[in-house]
Amino acid sequence: MFAVVRTGGKQYRVAPGDKIVVEKLDGNAGDKITLGEVLLAGEGSDLKSTDGLTVAAEIIAQAKADKVTVFKKRRRHNYRRKKGHRQQHTILKIVAIGDHKEEKKAAPKAAKATEASTSKPAKGAPAPDTSPSSPAKVDAQPTENPAPDNPEQANPPHNGDEAAAAPAKPAKAKAAKDKPTAETPSTKNAAPAKAAAKKTPKAK
Repeated sequence: MFAVVRTGGKQYRVAPGDKIVVEKLDGNAGDKITLGEVLLAGEGSDLKSTDGLTVAAEIIAQAKADKVTVFKKRRRHNYRRKKGHRQQHTILKIVAIGDHKEEKKAAPKAAKATEASTSKPAKGAPAPDTSPSSPAKVDAQPTENPAPDNPEQANPPHNGDEAAAAPAKPAKAKAAKDKPTAETPSTKNAAPAKAAAKKTPKAK
């Protein structure tokens, strides 16, 4: 397919893969540009409509043309002027000749296809539970009570020792007997007994 485009006041016949030198266009090497002023398009001897037709191109380099010498003279007036000039050019590579409308229609379809492929879960994978009311499952196992209620299980008898097999007597009762009772405020200030108050007569 070929097309005739106009840029910089000049017309160019282009086809995909061609390289052309046009008047300077804004951009750096590697940038993509679109030529929207298509005058003619066709394939072989068949012509096609140019409504919405665009030409996609890529900037290869920004260059300058050969130097041109500009010399001015007016005879008998002692007037001479000499200048040099290099016209700036842009080298383009034609990437494709396509339709803007077809590209706009194809873009949403491609976007939907990619979204559908990413949203589908893998085969065999369980579906995630997104319900907020479902409680989180916790794997917990009950542990045994380290202190049994039965004293015999807590203090098992030793093999061959009958004395050790007998349950140990509580030592709290004996300690309570040896320990003097605490005096309360009522007994501390009480009067001594009458029998202890009698005194024996002194010998003369």
